[in-house]
Amino acid sequence: MSVSRFQPTPEKVGPLSNITISPFVVTREFQAPRPLPLLWQVQTQALHLQRWLSPEGFNTIHADMDFRVGGRYHYGLEGLNGLQMWGFQQFLEIVPERKVVHLQSFSNAEGGLARNPMAPTWPAYLHVTATWEESPNGGTVYTISWRPHESDEIGIATFESARDGMKAGFGGTFAKLDSYLIQLQG
Repeated sequence: MSVSRFQPTPEKVGPLSNITISPFVVTREFQAPRPLPLLWQVQTQALHLQRWLSPEGFNTIHADMDFRVGGRYHYGLEGLNGLQMWGFQQFLEIVPERKVVHLQSFSNAEGGLARNPMAPTWPAYLHVTATWEESPNGGTVYTISWRPHESDEIGIATFESARDGMKAGFGGTFAKLDSYLIQLQG
């Protein structure tokens, strides 16, 4: 069975209908066929996410998930220097082992909306789409895309200027995922 590859496209951003922005996209191929229950579980269960979903040098200090449409994942991260970052994902669409769409934001420890502690002009919300699809060689292609949601021009500019850093950060995060998957399958 073949699935058409998810292709994020530039979209108009919120109230600024004259501004078009291309999403930031990360694609990773895993050499395991669909459906891939373990890959789905490590990306949709707090028990697993807290083991790998953080930038290099950060550890998860809080992970609470209500994985359903309308539910959310609230998490806290702490760096070696004591810096804490909190965030949440509000789930908008879930297609088991195929797709998850959510709004992502920074938060405070109580789960209320907050600004990015390292970039206060960062968009308040990002619209995120994650897909899992069959690859031509029998593996699974995981694609995740982010774009500002209802942001102002300053937020969009901040998002655009962070693309290189996001790319580097997700390289380290996916290295953690690879190690964690090996550990689970070991």
